Amino acid sequence: MSSSSAAAPGTWRTVITRTQWLVLAGTTMGWALDGFAGSLYALILSPAMTELLPNSGIEAGQGTIGLYGGLTVALFLFGWGTGGILFGILADYFGRVRVLSAGIVTYAVFTALAAFADTWWQLGLLRFIAGLGSGVEAPVGAALVAEVWRNRYRARACGVMMSGYAMGFFIAALSYAILGDYGWRLMMGIAVLPALLVYFIRRHVPEPPEIQGSIAARRVRRARGHRAEQDRFVLVRLLTPPLLSRTLVGTALATGSLVAFWSVSTWYPQIIRQVSAAADLAPDIANSRVAVASMLFNAGGILGYATWGFLADWIGRRGAFVTSFVISALSVGFLFPFEHNWGTFLLVIPVAGFGLYGALSGILVYGPELFPPSVRATGMALYNGIGRYITAAGPLVAGVIAASWFGGDLGLATTCVVAVGLLGAIGLFFAPETRGKALPADPDPPAVESGRDAAMSSEEKI
Repeated sequence: MSSSSAAAPGTWRTVITRTQWLVLAGTTMGWALDGFAGSLYALILSPAMTELLPNSGIEAGQGTIGLYGGLTVALFLFGWGTGGILFGILADYFGRVRVLSAGIVTYAVFTALAAFADTWWQLGLLRFIAGLGSGVEAPVGAALVAEVWRNRYRARACGVMMSGYAMGFFIAALSYAILGDYGWRLMMGIAVLPALLVYFIRRHVPEPPEIQGSIAARRVRRARGHRAEQDRFVLVRLLTPPLLSRTLVGTALATGSLVAFWSVSTWYPQIIRQVSAAADLAPDIANSRVAVASMLFNAGGILGYATWGFLADWIGRRGAFVTSFVISALSVGFLFPFEHNWGTFLLVIPVAGFGLYGALSGILVYGPELFPPSVRATGMALYNGIGRYITAAGPLVAGVIAASWFGGDLGLATTCVVAVGLLGAIGLFFAPETRGKALPADPDPPAVESGRDAAMSSEEKI
């Protein structure tokens, strides 16, 4: 395989193929609809809990809605991390496309089934199962894009795919604005729409020949009674040398990025409300400010997502991560521990979104370049899953230390938790630079090498 820097000459119009465009379209739509389903739940959480808690014998008050609603979110995140690892393993053994399709159907169907829940724990169980399917989209989709876009535009394509998640937030907001008055059950019901995407994916998105060859070679070795290094169970390989170091690098980058993002995105609306209350502003003004800040934060996020791959091709993967981390640290460190006027807040919050979302884009643009194909999806899913398990505690810790140490000041508490992002900086110190290099390959035994080469199309060898 040639390096990405040695791709065929020409402009993007001549280098990028129809198949690559179709793969990018399918994975971007899948990731956008994943974001759509997740964001939609955040919008209907309060009315859903208000209706379901009394059915569970629990009074629906502000505290109980926050507690049990938070538990359903935690169950979803736990399912997200677990499902990502499980489906990632399946994707390495059975192929990307069919596993990606199964995951999309799972999260779409079980999100829609939540419309029929009668109690909070039924809703929580359905959210957990939906999370299992939701976890597949990012690692498997990013691996699929990287494996098909084997040219100098690979990182940029992965970054564009990642921007789909933020786009899903806007689709959810638009849907809620149009249909929200019809109740939360209808809103959950329309979340079945992503399942329709599976028809497009199965019809137009091919399995990468590299993965077909890897699966075929494994079957040939098994039939002949041979055993190679890549036949060891994928998790064992990822947690032992020589791949352990790359797993740890990915875990550090993912944990730092995810903790920082979820802590800020969870608490900045409440921080705005705290400041508004201290200024004796009416609740409707506070809500309006939250909405405006959210739009600006996510607008900056879309740019951060989509441009990270371009930045990584310009200054390198390590340089792009440094840029995202520095922008995140400076904007959060400036914005949250200190008092600012509203105009200053509006100017800085999209900058924070750009940095925080950019780092999230980076961990999935960079991930395919760390692992060979036989463990690539599992490796990315594993370090993202671990990061999400740890992240689940981030917003909770911020709330606790705000009450215990800072007299309820969520700004200071959030800044302290975001400091966990230093883990990402530590991981970056050991991260290899992969700009201009080919994706790692599995060294096949000579007896099956020709089988893999036969499975690769001329397009993939460019």
